Amino acid sequence: MPELPEVEVVRRGLESHLIGRRIVRAEVIHPRVARRQAGGATEQVSRLSGQLIDAVRRRGKYLWLELSDDQFLLIHLGMSGQMLIKDPGVRMHKHLRARLFLDTGSEAWFVDQRTFGAWEFGTLNSDNIPPSIAHIARDVFDPIFDDEAVAAQTVAKRSDIKRVLLDQTVLSGVGNIYADEMLWAAQIHPRTPACELSLSQVRMLIDAGREVMGAALELGGTSFDALYVNVNGESGYFSRSLHAYGQVGQPCFACGTLIIREKFMNRSSYYCPKCQVLG
Repeated sequence: MPELPEVEVVRRGLESHLIGRRIVRAEVIHPRVARRQAGGATEQVSRLSGQLIDAVRRRGKYLWLELSDDQFLLIHLGMSGQMLIKDPGVRMHKHLRARLFLDTGSEAWFVDQRTFGAWEFGTLNSDNIPPSIAHIARDVFDPIFDDEAVAAQTVAKRSDIKRVLLDQTVLSGVGNIYADEMLWAAQIHPRTPACELSLSQVRMLIDAGREVMGAALELGGTSFDALYVNVNGESGYFSRSLHAYGQVGQPCFACGTLIIREKFMNRSSYYCPKCQVLG
C-alpha cells in the first residue's frame, strides 16, 4: 500500500496539473469506487460536474481535491490505486475505474487493479478536513506536528513500538516499509514495548521518520512493481536505498550482520539482530 512519500508524490503531481482547473464532467466506471458515497456513483457524477479545483491536500495516506464552496473529493488509493493525468483520446486502461474530464481537455484517471481504493465526495468539516478521516493523526511533515505530544502519547502505549508506528491515530502516513526503516535508523527492535522507550528514543524515532521519508520523497517513493507510480506513470527509486525492509539475508549497512525477517501482523518485520536488540 502506498505510504506517505508515495501519496505525497501523487499529491504534488496532481497539484501541478489540477489547481485552477474546472471539472467538466466525471465518470465512475466501477461501482466500488463510490461504495462510501450514500448516493453512489450517480451522486458523485452529478456533484462533481462543474466543480473548480482549488487545492490538492493530504493527511497521512489520504489525499483530497479541495473544491468550490468547501466541497471535497477524497481519494483513497488502497492497495493498488493510481491517479494518472492523461491526454484526451488515449486508449482506456483495463483497470480504469473512474475519471475526471477537465476544462483543459486532459483527464485525471483513477486506475485500481484490486479495487480496494475509493472516492468520496462531501463537505469539509470546520478544520477543513473530510469528516471521514478526521480521526487520522498529523504526520511528521505537517507544519503543526507536535513532536513532544506524539512522543508522550507513544510512551504511554503498552503495544510493541511497530504497532504504535502503524497506528494512524498516533502518527499518520507510516506503513510497513517506513516503520522498518525508521526503527533500523533509530536502532530500536520492532517488538520493543513502546512504554519501555524513553522520550528521547521516541524523538529520535520521529526524526528518523522525517529523514527516511524525506529521502524517499526525493526519489519519488518506493516502487516494487507497477502498482505504484506517479501521475505520469513513472516509478519511484527509493527501493534501492532501503536498509531493512525486504533486505533479509543482506548485510546490515551499519554493522554487516545479516538482516532477518520475522512474522508480524500477517506481514513481516525486517531488522538487524545486532543493531536492534530486544530488551
